[in-house]
Amino acid sequence: MKKTLILSSAVLAFSLMGTPALAASDLPENHRFYDEIDYLVDKKVITGYEDGTFRPDKTVTRAEAAIMIGQLKDLDGTQRATGFKDVSKSSKASGYIAAAQEAGYLNGYPDKTFRPDAPITRGDMAILLSNIFTMPLWGATDFKDVSANMKAFEPIKQLVSYNITAGYPDRTYRPLTNVTRGQFSAFLARGLEPVFKNDTHMENSYLRDKTKVYSYRSADGIVLNARYTDDSHLNGEPLGFLWENYNEDVEDIFYTEDETYDMYNIGFPFSEYITELVYPIKKGKVFNIDNPFAPVSKITGVDVTVKTPYKTFTNAVEVTVPYDSSVNHDTGYKYYMVEGFGAVKTVGLDGKISSELIKVQ
Repeated sequence: MKKTLILSSAVLAFSLMGTPALAASDLPENHRFYDEIDYLVDKKVITGYEDGTFRPDKTVTRAEAAIMIGQLKDLDGTQRATGFKDVSKSSKASGYIAAAQEAGYLNGYPDKTFRPDAPITRGDMAILLSNIFTMPLWGATDFKDVSANMKAFEPIKQLVSYNITAGYPDRTYRPLTNVTRGQFSAFLARGLEPVFKNDTHMENSYLRDKTKVYSYRSADGIVLNARYTDDSHLNGEPLGFLWENYNEDVEDIFYTEDETYDMYNIGFPFSEYITELVYPIKKGKVFNIDNPFAPVSKITGVDVTVKTPYKTFTNAVEVTVPYDSSVNHDTGYKYYMVEGFGAVKTVGLDGKISSELIKVQ
């Protein structure tokens, strides 16, 4: 199941003045998005209201979104004429709306309106984030309520590839659902910090912890380290947050690692997009069957015990890829996937270890 990652472009488009959010009477520490809101308050991107509330469940408007993005991007919020007939110079958000439009973060409508009081939807949010963050890559998703003719189609795929969302367990993204202040804060925080991207990992996820470094030893003894970084690039062009395999003796390799409720994928910039595991996991299940250029992968073991220099895992999923001369494999191989660690070991069918996890720090 390989697909090509391509470059996309999109266009579209938050916060109020008042007391610090964490002093808010309606924001307990056990709130789902407390840490994300705390982070954005510290960055002075968002604050609470003058009555001592934060209102995390209040729907976000387009004007509020413009203010928040303006504060995030340090735009000039000086009140001024905007060119939109429904946004006056005296509007609190006028400066940020004008600046955000000039920066290409958001646009108005063909009728010369901005509709400042209209709510931001999850589809709008995807377009907005694709404009303000570096996310040029997107891969496969299969949301039941997202179609290729939607303006947010590619941006939604970008959010999945960059671990900002995984959608819902019922395989929907819900692009028309309004976004709350708490949810908006979570989306922004995930775009800024890897630790919050970890929050998108679903239960029993195979994605790795983006705050840690993983080391692997290859068959020739070379140790490759993998870290999550926003210093990724290709031919001098930035690629945003990606995993990087690095070693002083070899060229750095950047790649995505994403997961939906249907599959776990690895993607290489503007190249292969590979499905490594399909859900629900069941012994005997085959995949990659829709690509004539890829060998058929088969889940051949569940709850398998596999030893690595790092530790012995007892809950690995074994996937077997048979020999296939059409793709120039010297031999078939098996790899072992573990929740929270991804692939921890790869072994040829001849028994030769080609890669194994040796350290996590």
